[in-house]
Amino acid sequence: MHPTTDNRPSLLLAMGPGVDDRLLTGAHRARLARLTRTDPHLVAHDLTAPEPRVAAALAEAEILLTCWGAPPLTTEVLARAPRLRAVVHAAGSVKHHITEACWERGLRVTSAAAANALPVAEYTLAAILLAGKRVLRSAQRYAELRTDDAWLTESTPWGNYRRTIGIVGASRIGRRVVELLRPFDFEILLYDPYADAPPPGVELVGLDELCARSTIVSIHAPQLPSTHGMIGAAQLAAMPDGVTLINTARGSLVDETALLPHLLSGRLHAILDVTDPELPPSESPLWTLPNVLLTPHVAGSLGNELHRMADQAIEEVARYGRGEPFAEEVRASDLTRSA
Repeated sequence: MHPTTDNRPSLLLAMGPGVDDRLLTGAHRARLARLTRTDPHLVAHDLTAPEPRVAAALAEAEILLTCWGAPPLTTEVLARAPRLRAVVHAAGSVKHHITEACWERGLRVTSAAAANALPVAEYTLAAILLAGKRVLRSAQRYAELRTDDAWLTESTPWGNYRRTIGIVGASRIGRRVVELLRPFDFEILLYDPYADAPPPGVELVGLDELCARSTIVSIHAPQLPSTHGMIGAAQLAAMPDGVTLINTARGSLVDETALLPHLLSGRLHAILDVTDPELPPSESPLWTLPNVLLTPHVAGSLGNELHRMADQAIEEVARYGRGEPFAEEVRASDLTRSA
């Protein structure tokens, strides 16, 4: 009898220390072992000077399964991986580790950005609904007054009925937010210079008009040179009193120097999951302003939500093994307009 040839692709995990334990369950590792030739417990953290087991696995690998902290795939690294054909990224942006050398090699790349978009959109929906009800302010006043006498008179401008929500960016997350908003009584405005036509029931407008008409503005544009500081002094000045600005994208998209006076005066409110810098200085007013909710970049996949990204990534590995196209393929041209 002749030995059976194992035609499964060879796979190597490559990501930051400890990331695999948060990303993959035992069931995930078992499925990878069925789909590919791999040691599902061998994880590469350094591909430029890999230890012998990693170097041997890299030399055989047809697929790299990456996540946060994946080392950059430079020309030097790719030389150590002559059989590499695909990179399956179990997270969002691939810009941190996919280099020009990858595209020159003709590697196929896919990302779990769609899976990561859902928790960000869910966070945004919650933020919009809570902002409309002025939950942060009412909780603070409730603790101060410890009475229920003032709420009906104080809450005249509050509520979520027929609010105008401005969505900045028809990105994957921005479009998901629009879908989640559909069951509510909102008017939805959208700004995106690349959008040809808005989704049904959504009005496509310019950025300045969106800022002037919205009661809540939520940012979902990618971090690009062209989007740096896109919410600047003019846009902030155009916002009516009481507007809430929500940022779950990147801190650099907002001119925080221009934003701070509006927050300090109480004219605007903000829900900021990201800032610039990512960790505000200890003396920043953002930490203590009563009209600012500051969260530590938790909108994206967290805890068991990482398993959704692993599910999507492993499905892509299965597609590759069957000779099928990736469902969420990333191309070099995509990166000029995406995160």
